[in-house]
Amino acid sequence: MIYAVVTPPAAEALMLGEVKAHLRIDGNDEDELLQSLVAVAREHLERTTGLVLIGRTMRLYLDFWPASGAIEIAHGPVRAVAEIRIYDDRGVETVVDLSGHVLDEAARPARLWLRSRPSPRQAMNGIEIDFTAGFGDTGADVPDTLKRAMLTHIALMYEFRGAVAPGQQPAAIPEGYDRLIAPFAVRRL
Repeated sequence: MIYAVVTPPAAEALMLGEVKAHLRIDGNDEDELLQSLVAVAREHLERTTGLVLIGRTMRLYLDFWPASGAIEIAHGPVRAVAEIRIYDDRGVETVVDLSGHVLDEAARPARLWLRSRPSPRQAMNGIEIDFTAGFGDTGADVPDTLKRAMLTHIALMYEFRGAVAPGQQPAAIPEGYDRLIAPFAVRRL
C-alpha cells in the first residue's frame, strides 16, 4: 500500500496571523520561517495520525484487491472516491466502474467496497485509487484541538530556530502534544 499526493493542499491548517498571535510576534522579519514551521507541523501531525488536515486529492496504489472485499483507506477523513484504474501486464489502463460502490467515510480507516473488482495483471501497483481527503479546504475546517497541537509544536520549533535548521525540524515534540492528538490517532498493534 503506497499513498501519494496528486494535488497538494491549497492552504495551510493555520494562517500566519494565528501563529504570530500565539507566539506574540509583531514584525514580519520571520514570516518565511514561520510559514515553513507551519508546513512542518502539519506534515508531522499528518504522518503521526494518518489524518489529512486540508483537502487534497490523493492516490492509493495496491498490488491486489484485499481478500475481505473492503479496501481500507488509511489517510482520511475520506470525502469521495474520484476514480479507480487497473493496469494489465503491458501497462494498459482500464477505468473501473464505480456504480454501486459503498464508501464508509466515517470509519477509521475509511472502507471502500466495489461491486466490480476486475483483476489487475500488472505485478506491482496494478490498482490506483484516486480519492479526496481532508477536513475541508481551509484551516477553519480543521478541529481546534489539532490546531492547538500544531501551535504548541510550532512554538517549540521556533524556540529551536537558532540551534536547529528549518530543514532539520521537528527537533522535538512539546509536552502535552501526544495528549492533544490522541483522540485523532489510530494506534495498531
